[in-house]
Amino acid sequence: MDMGLSEIQQMLKNSAREFLAQECPLTLVRELEDDPQGFSEDLWRQVANLGWTGIPFPEQYGGTGGSFLDLAVLVEEMGRALLPAPFFATVVLGGLTVLDAGNDDQKRDILTGVCAGTIRLTLALTEPSATTEAWGVETQASASGDGYSISGTKLFVQDAHAADTIIVAARTMPAGDNPEQGITLFLVPSNAAGVEIEQISTIGNERLCEIRLNNVSVGAGSVLGEVGQAWPVIERALARATAAHCVQMVGGAEAVVDMTVEYVKQRTQFGRPVGSFQAVQHHCSNMATDVEGARHVAYQAAWALAEGQSARREVAIAKAWCSGAYQRVCSLGHQCHGAIGFTQEHNLQLYTRRAKVQELSYGSVHDHKEVALQEIEAG
Repeated sequence: MDMGLSEIQQMLKNSAREFLAQECPLTLVRELEDDPQGFSEDLWRQVANLGWTGIPFPEQYGGTGGSFLDLAVLVEEMGRALLPAPFFATVVLGGLTVLDAGNDDQKRDILTGVCAGTIRLTLALTEPSATTEAWGVETQASASGDGYSISGTKLFVQDAHAADTIIVAARTMPAGDNPEQGITLFLVPSNAAGVEIEQISTIGNERLCEIRLNNVSVGAGSVLGEVGQAWPVIERALARATAAHCVQMVGGAEAVVDMTVEYVKQRTQFGRPVGSFQAVQHHCSNMATDVEGARHVAYQAAWALAEGQSARREVAIAKAWCSGAYQRVCSLGHQCHGAIGFTQEHNLQLYTRRAKVQELSYGSVHDHKEVALQEIEAG
């Protein structure tokens, strides 16, 4: 694996950083934390007009035909800027799943809208069990006429309140001895009769929702992929989401390092900048080391997925390491800032709160260490 970015990827990275610094300052992030919608429609249109929503999709749907690694470069900059927009849910969770499993009509109708920024998606998998494993899918989809009737509850669904279509995982057959069998994905309009969406209050103030499905009727054409055979599709979607999540954490952690280094250069104590003290320098060095280590494993996972590999081991290692690294970086950042870093007025807490949420999303450190160990033992 070549760890360097291509010329096009470096241009994308530079232009994204410049755009987000200008159009998505942390003042806007703070403002939108108190907004019920949680994002700016104007900023979303600008993101779509830049072609970002079409990066990983073929040109026939209005995309640019980029790779998952190209998308990762962009997601890192979004993590750095804490971009408040339904990009991750629409492109990573929803769009790539449709590209993976949809038929020609579904791809044409949905992905064209995703690339243009006129259709927003999300993926509803997790239920009250809070697991991303197959046995946690208990929402039922029963045959009804020429379609299906779906009932159940989904939790922690990202940006569901802003989605036009929700990809819902439901059981069309009993789990039996193999819970991975009998799961089907459905394209459910968010405004369909029987769909209730409620935002959940979280420490990171990101937009997670509870979705209640009460006998929601969908046609047979709403099935995404094969009936009862959706689990492999979901596993690939989770792998992509976890890898992109890791890259997002790298961007946030790097922002914390830059913020901290700038602060210790300016903050004086005992007649000299606090950054001149060796202990503080060691903290900054450890933070920078953690960021570079996290970047390496995160991009290794993204590269493996872009190459078409299952990347189970790479994704598990990346999530286990990046989750801990982001926490350590924020902790040391607070030590260098002192009390001011804990105040609502300071920007550091914006990253610390999100780091805690991201640590627990898509599996805990313990879960992914266990997967990595299994993969290593399997050779």
